[in-house]
Amino acid sequence: MPKVAAITAVVVAAVALAVVFTRPGGVSGGKQGELFLQTAGSAGPNPFTRSTAEETAAPSATPALPSPSTTGGAVRQVYSGATPGLYGGTRDAASCDVEKQISALSADPAKNKAFAGVLGLEPSGVPAYLRELTPLQLRADTRVTNHGYRGGRPTAFQAVLQAGTAVLVDDRGLPRVRCACGNPLTRPVEQRGGATTVGRAWPGYQPSRTVVVAPASEPVRKFVVRDPDTGEWFTRTGGDGKASGDERTTPPRNAPSGSPSGSPRGGSPAAPEQGPTTPTGEPGGTAPQSPPSGTGPVPRSPEPGTPGPPGGESPPPGGTGPGQPTGPAASR
Repeated sequence: MPKVAAITAVVVAAVALAVVFTRPGGVSGGKQGELFLQTAGSAGPNPFTRSTAEETAAPSATPALPSPSTTGGAVRQVYSGATPGLYGGTRDAASCDVEKQISALSADPAKNKAFAGVLGLEPSGVPAYLRELTPLQLRADTRVTNHGYRGGRPTAFQAVLQAGTAVLVDDRGLPRVRCACGNPLTRPVEQRGGATTVGRAWPGYQPSRTVVVAPASEPVRKFVVRDPDTGEWFTRTGGDGKASGDERTTPPRNAPSGSPSGSPRGGSPAAPEQGPTTPTGEPGGTAPQSPPSGTGPVPRSPEPGTPGPPGGESPPPGGTGPGQPTGPAASR
């Protein structure tokens, strides 16, 4: 029985790894190995819309977060979208104007169709989808696949979004829209053999402290949020685009601090992606008209470990992550 249990645990861990990064080639885009650094307030290349961000708060350094989960003794920077303190914001103030985002896309049917295609939606379903998202701020530099708009089509590229970036988050805690440019976001693609960063790094940026958000196994009813300016903790109901129902709360157990930390508590950070930094560059390529499902085989050289559990608790060492996601449209 112990041997069977051990084998089962290994299989579950392998499945969890597959949901964090899409397989290489799952999204076409910028040059192979390019990683774009995007500051909190910049629109970046080929924005879908004008900024709909109401507020950004770029800290000088990434704050400490709860200890990530472990796989085979290796600590990885992967967090469930339900992790308390993963997101920040100001109580009773939405970080993005959802209705402005809807209006901007509705005014341009071609962009609306491209936006819908990235997220696996019907064009007519974009307004309802956006109204189900939650406006928040990233509290850590976060890896994503970003999608610009050029030549009538979406373009996909790997990016790191600076802590403080205003985003719209789905019910599994995944960033889905970058509000400074209106771009749709999907999970990051694994980059083998290092990455060439494009853009100027901000103070406090360290590749080893960049995080990846994994989908929570259950819908997040309330996000536990920390105000980066005051340190206040509050809850925001999922899908509350106006931030009208925010409620003050006490700091959660093992609450993440606001001070920078060189590595997650309890272990070493993931290995940084190496490569020279270039000051300019522009992503290209055409994104597919349906999002990566994340249900393919496990990458041969995965970076992250298993994501932690939902429900407002820090991920326990050795825990298993959420099950296979069904895509943004289905997870609603």
